[in-house]
Amino acid sequence: MKLTKLGASFLPLLFLLCGCTKTQQTAYLFAYFNGNNIEQEAICFAISPDGFNYRALNNNKPIVDSKDISQTGGVRDPFILRSEDGKTFYMVVTDMVCANGWDSNRAMVLLKSTDLVNWSSSIVNIQEKYSGQEGLQRVWAPQVIFDKEANKYLVYWSMKHNDGPDIIYYAYANSDFTDIEGAYKPLFLPQAGRSCIDGDIIYKDGLYHLFYKTEGHGDGIKKATTKSLTSCVWQEADDYKQQTAEAVEGAGIFKIANSDTYILMYDVYKKRQYQFTSSTDLDNFKVVDSEISMDFNPRHGTVIQITPDELKRLTDHYGMPNGFEEIN
Repeated sequence: MKLTKLGASFLPLLFLLCGCTKTQQTAYLFAYFNGNNIEQEAICFAISPDGFNYRALNNNKPIVDSKDISQTGGVRDPFILRSEDGKTFYMVVTDMVCANGWDSNRAMVLLKSTDLVNWSSSIVNIQEKYSGQEGLQRVWAPQVIFDKEANKYLVYWSMKHNDGPDIIYYAYANSDFTDIEGAYKPLFLPQAGRSCIDGDIIYKDGLYHLFYKTEGHGDGIKKATTKSLTSCVWQEADDYKQQTAEAVEGAGIFKIANSDTYILMYDVYKKRQYQFTSSTDLDNFKVVDSEISMDFNPRHGTVIQITPDELKRLTDHYGMPNGFEEIN
């Protein structure tokens, strides 16, 4: 992928022109994992000045030991979210080692931090927490979104029982983000009744936009929208949103600061590649791979905006990545 310097050199001028302060979000943090070997099934971080060019922190090594936070010894599919008050960060991951089999895991891990460096964690084992889970096969790709109606953080993930399809379920996190509470319920049931996994939701123009993978029947990314997260009333788009004929998974959607541009990225997992696409309406996407550079090969991850102070805190702790100053 080609190295570019999109927008980074204009940040100081932009601060002056729009009255921006150091408390505003101007950089990006990419949380990802590296591969299917157990030593690669861990949370890694990368940083970017512009949302297009990324450099791995900590020499592409884990920012937390998977063995310290999981039951299986490995974690995958990290999703990271800034809290509504802007002071806390939440992260959720799949508790899984794929060498044990794709139907081997039963848990997710919830993590919390106030500085992006120090993380507390707790394991939520669905089979142990809820009764009637003898037929549970797998618990995959948890994510979090703030439900404005309930005023709570909603955790959603895909889950398969017996020979049934993978279904995206939800439950609300407790107040200290150490567990989920109450019964879990279906979040999204596609009209086709087929499997769906790897959901990622973003709010835009009064609608929640869910990007999800059709598992085992197309292996591509589709989109559905709703006005209420827990209504189970979704409008499904017919087309696939990925811009490749290759099988993809792990959709991640995020917005570029000070613009109308959204980035939909996804894991082209059979080729060990990542593809980035852009859109202004969340319906029509174009490939922007020529504008992307990374010094690592990520698997299924997510990106959030961070402030200059948070960026400095990360580089002070993990060191300045090689080549970051050139793209900044």
